Amino acid sequence: MNKVIDAQWYVVQTRVNGEVKAAQNLLRQGYEIYLPRYLRRRRHARKVDFVARPLFPRYMFVLVDAATQRWRSIQSTQGVTRLVCNGEEPAVVAANVLGALRAREDESGFVRMDAGPPFARGDKVRVLGGAFAMNSGLFDGMSDHDRVAILLDMLGRKVRVHLNLDLVVAA
Repeated sequence: MNKVIDAQWYVVQTRVNGEVKAAQNLLRQGYEIYLPRYLRRRRHARKVDFVARPLFPRYMFVLVDAATQRWRSIQSTQGVTRLVCNGEEPAVVAANVLGALRAREDESGFVRMDAGPPFARGDKVRVLGGAFAMNSGLFDGMSDHDRVAILLDMLGRKVRVHLNLDLVVAA
């Protein structure tokens, strides 16, 4: 699709788990959309696989050409909750934001997440803050949302604790 100079990217909020439905309906109306997705590791029934998930759950980007398209029709599209606005007008997304996201996509179109944990399993770590400040333990892996699992030696046994990544440093 040719992009006209008047075209701007906006953010659309969708219904819960409604990104695909909203995308289909917006495409049917002639809008160009961008729904960045990533592959999330999932464990279920002793199996590990990867599933495609939206990078920003409930949000996607839509390109609107002000010369030929009306943004107000987006508000009543099935699957769409609202167009994110700044006052009465839709909030424009800077082109470099989308460019940075697209630059991180792999050959399949999924956004690559950071390479992996900063520690190897079994590395000695120290807790910087919170209830376990200044305790040392062993790195046991990553959990979701930038949280780490560490094993602390407490009362003569190993206790698994989940903490924010920024609270843990190498010992």
